[in-house]
Amino acid sequence: MGISRQDAIALVQRIADAANARDIPSLVNLYADDAVVFSPAFHLLTGRAAIGQAWELMLSTYPDWNVRPDEVLVDGDRIIALGINTATDRKGWFGLPPTGAKIQYRAVLLLTIAEGKIVREERVYDLSAVLELLDKARLDRELATAAEVQRVLLSRTARVGSHYEVMGDSLPCRTIGGDFFEFVELPSGAVAVAVGDVAGKGPPAALLAAMLQGMVAVEARGAERPSAVMSSLNRALLDRGLGSQFATLVYGQLSPDGHFSYCNAGHNPPVMLAGGEIRRLTTGGPLLGAFRDAQFEEESRTLQPGDVVVTFTDGVSEACSVEGEEFGEERLISSLKMYAELPLPELIAALLGTVSKFTHTAKQADDITIAAMRFVRKK
Repeated sequence: MGISRQDAIALVQRIADAANARDIPSLVNLYADDAVVFSPAFHLLTGRAAIGQAWELMLSTYPDWNVRPDEVLVDGDRIIALGINTATDRKGWFGLPPTGAKIQYRAVLLLTIAEGKIVREERVYDLSAVLELLDKARLDRELATAAEVQRVLLSRTARVGSHYEVMGDSLPCRTIGGDFFEFVELPSGAVAVAVGDVAGKGPPAALLAAMLQGMVAVEARGAERPSAVMSSLNRALLDRGLGSQFATLVYGQLSPDGHFSYCNAGHNPPVMLAGGEIRRLTTGGPLLGAFRDAQFEEESRTLQPGDVVVTFTDGVSEACSVEGEEFGEERLISSLKMYAELPLPELIAALLGTVSKFTHTAKQADDITIAAMRFVRKK
């Protein structure tokens, strides 16, 4: 005659209670002297001593490990116990590095009972779910580190020079994004401003954005003209054989006398507010990394003190409301006219705030980046 369902439920509950109480002697006492346990973590265990050592190692490694029985099935002298185990991954599971994440997984115990003792136990864990969770936790941690690096690279502090004010801010749609901006003070006394958008999302786009940002800083100091900077960046991307990875970029230089020259490589045309009039900066060439024989043109404008140039990525104009309506460039221009006299940090915050208010709770599909530059009278 096999074990009754009531006795089976009581035995499974004793296992859970003893494990949750870290009561190793009570756990060991549930097994026969020559019991055998098959475990994914410890493989084959034979005898009470080995089983007790495994339980002790498990519970000391995961002090908050908890067992919650879910269902008990009985077939003669065999018990099938289903439950949920939870723990914090402090020391690493199955040879993997620790993540510090909370883990919850399903476990199945196949128990064979003789004279009220466990003589054979097989433990089956939902390892696919555990490993997937651990991989996600590690990826989340790595992405958080990458995001912190990206935040350092994209300085959100307004810079003020003898003839300029510049500032930018970026809101990635994921943990890390493919938008970037860079401000470079040149040997000539001019200041260079670059805003770019790498095709794609996630880590590949973020890596290329970081690389391009560094290349901009180098090329800007070695080339006198914006068109020459664009040509050098285009060749550099193609020489690296990055395949279908492309980027749009706007690069401009503002001299102390208010002379502003720029080149636009396939990017959203920046908005220049000069003398109360709006102008779009479209001169340039194709996006970077697509054509080896690409030609880039540049254009020059003369700014007066107080004039502002706002550069943005398509994540701004294509930001969607809950109803699916796009923010559009006209709303950005209207907002710029409204907030143009604000200090740059407040201007950037106001523009981003307008976009956020428009999108409300709608999840965005692209990064949102805005950079602004204002010409000021030389002191």
